[in-house]
Amino acid sequence: MANTKDALSLAERVGDLVRIPSVNPLQAGPKSGDDDERALSAWMADRADGLGADVTVDEVLEGRSNVYARFEGTSDRTLTVDVHLDTVGVEHMTDDPFDGRIADDRVYGRGSVDTKASLAIVLAVLEEMNAAGDRPVPTVNVVGTISEESGGLIGAEGYRDWLFERGQVIDQLVVAEPTMCAPVYGHKGVVGLELTVQGQAAHSSKPHLGKNAISGAARIIAAIDAEHERLETQPPTPLGHASVAILTVDGGNARNIIPSACHLYCGQRTVPGEDPTAVFEHLSGVARDAAAPLEVDIELAFNWGSPAFYQDPDVDLVRQLGSMAESTPEVATYGTNALRYDHAIAREIAVFGPGSIDQAHKAVEWIDIAEIERAANIYRRMFAGG
Repeated sequence: MANTKDALSLAERVGDLVRIPSVNPLQAGPKSGDDDERALSAWMADRADGLGADVTVDEVLEGRSNVYARFEGTSDRTLTVDVHLDTVGVEHMTDDPFDGRIADDRVYGRGSVDTKASLAIVLAVLEEMNAAGDRPVPTVNVVGTISEESGGLIGAEGYRDWLFERGQVIDQLVVAEPTMCAPVYGHKGVVGLELTVQGQAAHSSKPHLGKNAISGAARIIAAIDAEHERLETQPPTPLGHASVAILTVDGGNARNIIPSACHLYCGQRTVPGEDPTAVFEHLSGVARDAAAPLEVDIELAFNWGSPAFYQDPDVDLVRQLGSMAESTPEVATYGTNALRYDHAIAREIAVFGPGSIDQAHKAVEWIDIAEIERAANIYRRMFAGG
């Protein structure tokens, strides 16, 4: 089916945002440059200001700012749409990551599906209302957050703290991610452990004079694999089973030296009912017992662990999004900024957006224009009172 003029206009706006690189600095490289989210934050602040929003630029990290744009509504309800501004890296991409081209009824380029389409759509719908002299029914907060793809969801934490400081509670909060316009009401949390096995260097011809840190790390890997198998035997939750794995290993000094240290990263995906502190303590014990007699230094990654995100699927936000999209609410396998939000700041929370997560982070990223148009129609209804 041919795209409508309106859909093509929205697609062009998505392409415009793709052409503004905003790669997370922890994944930056020669192709991406080192501007992180700066240019996109500035663009969003300027664009929202031009549409009459009350704009706050919140420098969360040095030179890296969240943007909060408040569009006053005609009712006392509040709706926040949180769109993360950063993208994953582009060094592995096989085409121009920032061309934002339109071809084959798709928009191509890094961030097209994850998740610049949502930002383009929400601002375009608000622009339409502004041009018609209309205001949204709920007060709409369009929130651009930094550091979602890497770095511990610091942007979402910044927005959460900003709301706490002002005593503000949002009625409904949409975390923008590619869900094929199906509202997501739950996904697993995360607890990460930075592990360093301490060994003792020696000449490789006399290993008995040293303490092999990599051997200690190997025992930890086997123990964590066994822990994952144990978790799979537990009663399932609405999000399935928790899972745990060793995800990175880095160790050794040289090919003729018994390794004096080995660093590992261990990540557990938590499910409802699991306390992050208890998970951290349990995994720390598993690692220490396995590495003995070697010692292990253990730190909580990013200084935080998260319980799972789970929202009652019967709340209005989830039901309304499902009805408008003619889609079935579901749970997801990936994590989002929803891990930083809870019901102390938002009464109802859902993850929602156009396009498929299967297209995110790939060597070629794209979003169907039909999905862009579908999401725009849903936001039009939401802003008009739903």
